Amino acid sequence: MSSFIQFLTDHAVLLVFGIILFFSATEVIGGYYSKSKRSKDDLLIESINTFVLLLITKPVILFVAMWLMSVLFPTGRNILAGYPFILQFALFVLVEDFMQYWYHRSAHEYKWLWKLHRAHHAAEEMGLLVSYRQSVWYYFLMPNIYWLGIYTYLGGGVSVALGLVLKQIIVISSHSLVTWDSFFHKRPGLMPVMRVLERIFITPSFHHAHHAPSKIDGIGNPDGNFGNMFSIWDQIFGTGIFTHQFPKAYGLEVNWKEGWAANTFWPIVKSANPQSELSRDYVLEDTTKGEPAALVLKAGDYLYCQCGFSKTQPFCDGSHHGTKYQPLKFSVPKERVYKLCQCKLCEKGPFCDNSHISKLQKL
Repeated sequence: MSSFIQFLTDHAVLLVFGIILFFSATEVIGGYYSKSKRSKDDLLIESINTFVLLLITKPVILFVAMWLMSVLFPTGRNILAGYPFILQFALFVLVEDFMQYWYHRSAHEYKWLWKLHRAHHAAEEMGLLVSYRQSVWYYFLMPNIYWLGIYTYLGGGVSVALGLVLKQIIVISSHSLVTWDSFFHKRPGLMPVMRVLERIFITPSFHHAHHAPSKIDGIGNPDGNFGNMFSIWDQIFGTGIFTHQFPKAYGLEVNWKEGWAANTFWPIVKSANPQSELSRDYVLEDTTKGEPAALVLKAGDYLYCQCGFSKTQPFCDGSHHGTKYQPLKFSVPKERVYKLCQCKLCEKGPFCDNSHISKLQKL
């Protein structure tokens, strides 16, 4: 083991905090906070979750996972010690990031988990503290954190320490306002290098697209770009897009500003706004209709609702978050009346093909 790897291992915790301080200082020096519109609620959500994750959640899960392994698999302690470090490290980071890809993706496809993740996307501007902005319970369910303890018990502690340092660099930089990949995007001669890097690792433009309110601008991809360290999973499972551009807006299409307590501690603390997803009385209603909407549309791009829950039928309002549905982006060439499907049975959606007639006949 090289002295450099040993140094990273011995100082992993300090290095993680050092990474946070480095990007924080860079954002301050760059003057990004002088333009910030963050509210006190935003700062509380981000600060509380960062503190809880780094000083409570991860240490507790690490201890619990190692204790459970000692009880369930007592003969497995340090069984990886004899394997080459490069194999240990590759196994750790690939499994860890694969787990997080699917956990993150599930948080966008299952409503109960989306509500724990929703605070992350309610942020209307990026910044390093957005990296850890979730409900505090979101991380207690994250499988890859348990993997840290399991792998440490198996003898891969050095790989865990090194992997955590490298991952924090990528995760924090991909959320930060210091968009380092812009340097490559503005220089055509360097783009071949960028294309190789972004096909392996998450870059700021790739992840910023995930935080856009919608994909209407052709840049945002809030229902994709789920990767955390590696972009390979999004490429394998068809959820990634590379635009080399940054959204002009961030956040949710409908953001009720639920406050720091509901965002941080839901479902123990709920929003007082009955229209909010985080409220006690919120119900996801079926808003489909048995007739098309005849609307005059101007030439341009639109997002058609495919989930059947949007309150702005037939257009998307973001109600699909927490389901496996995604809105359909479509264009109309000229201004005229268009008949848009509202029954969600049309094979030619978004345009009506009279499938609602057969639906009515079955009723």
